[in-house]
Amino acid sequence: MPDPDAFPRREAGTSRPSSADRPAEGTPLSARPVGGFVLLGVLTVLWGSNWPAMKLALRELDPWTFRTICLLVGGGGLLALVRMGGQSLRVPRPERGPLALVAFFNITAWHLCIAYGLTLVQAGRAAIIAYTMPLWTVIFARLIVGERITPPRLTALALGLGGMAVLVVPEASSLWHAPGGTLLVLAAASAWAFGTVLTKAQRWTIPTATLTGWQVVLGAVPIALGAGLRSVSGASVMPALASLSWGALLGTAYATFVGVIFCHWAWFRIVSILPAAVASIGTLGIPIVGLFTSALVLGEPIGMPELVALVLVVGGLTILIGGMAVGAAESPAGSRAVSTAKRRSI
Repeated sequence: MPDPDAFPRREAGTSRPSSADRPAEGTPLSARPVGGFVLLGVLTVLWGSNWPAMKLALRELDPWTFRTICLLVGGGGLLALVRMGGQSLRVPRPERGPLALVAFFNITAWHLCIAYGLTLVQAGRAAIIAYTMPLWTVIFARLIVGERITPPRLTALALGLGGMAVLVVPEASSLWHAPGGTLLVLAAASAWAFGTVLTKAQRWTIPTATLTGWQVVLGAVPIALGAGLRSVSGASVMPALASLSWGALLGTAYATFVGVIFCHWAWFRIVSILPAAVASIGTLGIPIVGLFTSALVLGEPIGMPELVALVLVVGGLTILIGGMAVGAAESPAGSRAVSTAKRRSI
């Protein structure tokens, strides 16, 4: 029997998630589980700290090898936890094709492009570029699942992107001289956003952890095959683990067990509770955490642009969360029922 907390399912013949698994699209943020926002905060800190961890690992590991280790171990760990919890790993036949598709965008494209991008640009700067993702998610969510671009979301998005612009503009010349890294990270951001919205639009009947675990494992397959082909062709992709520094080993371990296992599960759990655009805008704090932890761990510089960006992003998050109280005042139960009935009649 599917877990009632599984990823949102769509009712047959409709384009909206079933209300049995997540709040209705018209439900105000104040009526949504507070746990979703708490998990979003934890994810922000841990995923932000993943950027310097990855950079440490990629100083000594080939991107293909690094991602193969992270994703195969991480995906296998997620699926092992699912089995230990007594849940089935079976994926219904109609969902296998969509699962492979979202795995390609959410896992294969994102992880490989980010890994190569990190070899060309600083970790903090890569985090900034990657988190243009909310912009693409808002657009894809509107086009694919019809989520409204509300004024609070637009305002929060503008502030967050403004904060990132403050960081990017002073580095425009360096970004211009390293377009390969910038384009790779932008490609990763677009792929993740598109895959996230596709995941939300699909009718899933399997638990969130199962869905996430299989995505990571399936997304790792093309990367593992690529690593194998590179090894056969003579490329040095598998240095002896004994030769790696403690920094590279710890970075790989963090990226695997925190960055993959916990953070991927948390992300898909969050978008099963909150609208895709809200969840993505809420993660705008991740590049800020990435900047400060990269400065702490890697010695990357922090100046006034970073501080101004922090104020702008926090302001955007405040507006986003503050919409909870406004939604409660403007959406009484009766009007929500009428609104839901109108949507179902369309």
